[in-house]
Amino acid sequence: MPFITTKDGTQIFYNDLGKGKPVLFSHGWPLSGDDWERQVLFLAERGYRVIAHDRRSHGRSTQTWEGNHMDQYADDLSELIEKLDLREFTMIGHSTGGGEVAHYLGRHGTGRVSKAVLLGAVPPLMLKTPANPGGLPLEVFDGIRKGTRNDRSQFYFDLTIPFYGYNRPGATISEGVRRSFWLQGMMGGLKGQLDCIKEFSEVDYTNDLKKIDIPVLVAHGDDDQIVPIGASALMSAKILKNATLKVYKGGCHGFAATNAEELNADLYAFIQGKAIASAS
Repeated sequence: MPFITTKDGTQIFYNDLGKGKPVLFSHGWPLSGDDWERQVLFLAERGYRVIAHDRRSHGRSTQTWEGNHMDQYADDLSELIEKLDLREFTMIGHSTGGGEVAHYLGRHGTGRVSKAVLLGAVPPLMLKTPANPGGLPLEVFDGIRKGTRNDRSQFYFDLTIPFYGYNRPGATISEGVRRSFWLQGMMGGLKGQLDCIKEFSEVDYTNDLKKIDIPVLVAHGDDDQIVPIGASALMSAKILKNATLKVYKGGCHGFAATNAEELNADLYAFIQGKAIASAS
């Protein structure tokens, strides 16, 4: 199984599939690189080299007691990029992974990266503050901490309902998708996943976004119940220097699974430098 060992001895698992121009995926909480399987297969079949890693304390990577914070996530990503010598590649991040992508670019620069995609991503800031009145109250994230700490198995399974919009009228529920989410979540370490809640909720990525000078596709569902679009994508698109905003009408947080065909077409077009269908 492919791993890199970071400077602090953590093993980071990754899949490296296909040949061609590289595309690097960063997953959401509490998942793993496997959450991108539909996009990985699609792009690898079309002549791209696709890499998807498991963040530390997630998936098959080392479950660490320390270092479960965004600076270290970005540094781990940098070590992976340098180890694989990735250049002129596209970074794609979902939810917490979008924060990881933004922070990598803000912390390590855009020299190796040609484009980026933020899908249902947490930047610029999820937490409600006097300066960010559209964010979510701290009590929401305290509830996530409580559910994860007390019975994460049941909490993760229940979370799939709003995550994939399965509580909306007419939604087609996939028990397979729900079980895959649960399995990926349970593979990770409890301590690291608890630590990560603060990273996706309380870290302000505004300064990272301001530093990014490459083209960025900001894609988000307007019915995202996990990361509401108003305090995330709509604000990020205004802060970024070169952003294309794509709003998916009725789109949920788990759009990469529920609407993979539409998303895959948009990713493929963006990577190729073509227009995104019905961008708004």
